[in-house]
Amino acid sequence: MSVRQRRRVLVAALLSDAVFPLAITGATAAVPEVTAQVPGADALGPWIVLAYNGLFAAALLLAGAGADRSARTRFFAVGNAVVAVTGMLSALAPDVPSLVALRAVGGVGAAMCAAGGSSMVLAVYPPEERRRVYGYAGAVLGSSLALGPAVAQVLMAVGGWPLVFAAPGGVAALAALGTCGLPALRGPEPSAAFDLAGAVLFGVVVAAVVTALGLGFGTGVPWWGPAGLLVLAAAGVARLVRVERRAPVPAIPVDLLRIPAYRAYAVATGALMGMLVVGLTVLPQLGSAYGMGPGQAGVMLSLLTVPSTVLPLLAARLARRLARWLVTTALSACAATAVVLQVADRPAALLVAAGVVGLALGLTEGVPDGQALRYVPARRGGAGAALFSTVRMTLETLVLAAATGAMTALGPAAGMAVAGAGCLAAALVVRRAVPSPAASPAASPAENRGGLDASAG
Repeated sequence: MSVRQRRRVLVAALLSDAVFPLAITGATAAVPEVTAQVPGADALGPWIVLAYNGLFAAALLLAGAGADRSARTRFFAVGNAVVAVTGMLSALAPDVPSLVALRAVGGVGAAMCAAGGSSMVLAVYPPEERRRVYGYAGAVLGSSLALGPAVAQVLMAVGGWPLVFAAPGGVAALAALGTCGLPALRGPEPSAAFDLAGAVLFGVVVAAVVTALGLGFGTGVPWWGPAGLLVLAAAGVARLVRVERRAPVPAIPVDLLRIPAYRAYAVATGALMGMLVVGLTVLPQLGSAYGMGPGQAGVMLSLLTVPSTVLPLLAARLARRLARWLVTTALSACAATAVVLQVADRPAALLVAAGVVGLALGLTEGVPDGQALRYVPARRGGAGAALFSTVRMTLETLVLAAATGAMTALGPAAGMAVAGAGCLAAALVVRRAVPSPAASPAASPAENRGGLDASAG
């Protein structure tokens, strides 16, 4: 590819990256207005978000394999087209069940976007340029996460709930158009038939777990709902083990999980994202309890989120030599902050805590992703990125579910304790599993054998 074509690939991938956080935060903010204005049972409201998340998680592995076995740019474009069409149709949904169904299909499209985008980037950017590329991705994801709630409120104020679903669809359409005329980026032909049964079973298990934890066991949720999903997940795991043992080429790239650094960085990202989502819930509650005014609360949330919009490019530069130190220090700082919040009871302490966690998140946004994918050959970029995202999303959901239970029993600060414990455990895992820079080769074996054919397809 020419330099211009590679830049087009990167811009399209970054546009697509911006859609997913907005699709989640926007839908979450719009649920009350949707259930109040659109025909349908109020109990279906949470499924507007759960259906999207569950199908996204379920389809990731299958999407990763599909991206690696097809024309990457076209696979990515189709995924964005699905997101665009379902977003526009969601804005016109006549009732809540129709909206939930459209969101489920949109989640599948989002999985295709995530896997296809990473697969494209790994295919066209050599190893020495990927840290910079993942710095851009971190900046976009961080900005989208930080600004998503505010953007959602603005969209609702301007055009009501339909605009919250249509706007991400418009951005996805631009990402799809950005790939027009690019080479297909086909990988080498696979040597064996794809393990479809394993991929589907894995998707069912992940979707069941994520949805069950999203529902929780709180007030207003029938116990048999999440319990039934967890039973389904357990049955799926038992069947999946048998299927994968018989498959010539298993759908789950277990060989990647056997790479200590890849596994450690996936755990680190899940812990950091868990700290973010718990912090966005807990810190405002603590601020209200300690008498923090609206102005101070706004500053606190800015300290927590704004660093993720401005620091990822600096983080990418630091990661060239300090990635392991950067990630372990950030995780340790988050864990220490959670400890301090167990005894602090002043607004000033919350501001400092938000600033520390915000810096930790900003200086690691995109770093674990880029470091983990160093160990994945370009020809398997889709599968590697999909598995990484699946691990991260599952751990993030587990942290949030555990923190929610702790907050219900012991109060808001206990939620931060749970997230902090997750960060401490992840720091120990990274410190033990990731080799120090002095012991690391200049380029990993995966980087040295990661080429593929960028044919016009």
